Amino acid sequence: MKALVIIPTYNERENLPLIVPDVLARDIRFSVLIVDDNSPDGTGQLADKMAEDNSRVHVLHRPAKAGLGRAYLAGFKWALERDFDLVFEMDADFSHNPKFLPEFLKALDNADIVLGSRYISGVNVINWPMGRLLLSYYANVYARLVTGLPVRDSTGGFKCFRREVLQAINLDSVNSNGYAFQIEMSFRAWKKGFRIREIPIVFTDREQGHSKMSKRIVREAVWMVPRLRLMSIFGRL
Repeated sequence: MKALVIIPTYNERENLPLIVPDVLARDIRFSVLIVDDNSPDGTGQLADKMAEDNSRVHVLHRPAKAGLGRAYLAGFKWALERDFDLVFEMDADFSHNPKFLPEFLKALDNADIVLGSRYISGVNVINWPMGRLLLSYYANVYARLVTGLPVRDSTGGFKCFRREVLQAINLDSVNSNGYAFQIEMSFRAWKKGFRIREIPIVFTDREQGHSKMSKRIVREAVWMVPRLRLMSIFGRL
């Protein structure tokens, strides 16, 4: 089994030398793909040096910052071309703790997609202001009610796909880019009959660097959720 952990980066020079070795140490089958959006702080150059020193580290350079969803889609295609069996999404800033990666592997025994959930066993979020926590929690309630997607945390970005799931989805037709991207990928997979399982994680807000959260990302999620429902009704997924 070959497993690839995709880590998108934009100005993550401080975090990269810490997160990558931690991921690789969790299982010998893990490789890492750093997808860098031409970070002005030199993250891409650092990633290249790490790849030179370790054959399990790979780098995909993109010309400019174009959003999280586009970065993951590029990483998915890269993984499929190289016959990886499992493809993970993960942030670079330790908000997704690598210690949970072995739990994903266990959960895949009876699942096609495994989601790291902040809300499956209470609320497991550390260091977020109350306003952002409420926004996230009720965004997930909204997505669940409107789409019917049977998960507690559809906006989370710590997840794993079997390659068969990514092969079954027309990646070029995926429209969203921020939090809505996570909802859309899971919704499309669920509608194709793939098994989704959530496992509890603890999400800790970043200590290094800056959040990529914006009002545009929130607006996209608000309108994309009913659009997904309508696309499903009219057979346009």
